[in-house]
Amino acid sequence: MTLTRRGAATRHRIIEGAAAEIRRHGVLSVTLDDVLASTATSKSQLFHYFPGGKEELFLAVARHEAAKVLSDQQPELGALTSWTAWRHWRDKVVARYREQGQNCPLSVAVSQVGHATPGAQAVATGLLERWQAEIAAGIRHMQGVGEMDRGLDADRAAAALLAGVQGGVLILLSTGSLRHLEAALDQGISHLRGRASRGEGGPGGVEGVPGLLDPGDQA
Repeated sequence: MTLTRRGAATRHRIIEGAAAEIRRHGVLSVTLDDVLASTATSKSQLFHYFPGGKEELFLAVARHEAAKVLSDQQPELGALTSWTAWRHWRDKVVARYREQGQNCPLSVAVSQVGHATPGAQAVATGLLERWQAEIAAGIRHMQGVGEMDRGLDADRAAAALLAGVQGGVLILLSTGSLRHLEAALDQGISHLRGRASRGEGGPGGVEGVPGLLDPGDQA
């Protein structure tokens, strides 16, 4: 669908309104009538932009929330150029999920349209691919400046770190505890720093985690 600027703004407003309703009430409780009321949208207008109804709208919400997962980590995620920068990214990820808590609009929106549908799979796959690519770019930068072992497979290392983060997020959604997410980030980054090139300064430590981000590091 080709939209005018005004049409695109209206569509975006409906998506943001639906996402806000999901955050407040949960996906199982939100109806199209709720979205219409909260966004001051008519039913004909909503179906103009989302002819597939609730499933199409919620898939659009999932795409919106997937993009937000990454934008909320910027600019730190795109600037992993020093160990201090990695620590700042780690802190930003933890802060984001501390604020979010157990309410994950992306997860509930994807679950509404079904994990097995091509659209939902594409949303999840695209998010993880972009996230992994950003981490891998940071690893390659650190290899290029001699702060990380050049023999390390950047894509595989990024995949392992991201898998740990996602595992920590799933436990957070189940228990409300951030401990596993923090541990995954701390240990994952410690492992990367432990693979620093020989001849570089020895790794420091933070809060009892050997090798993780000396507070005196310079950006």
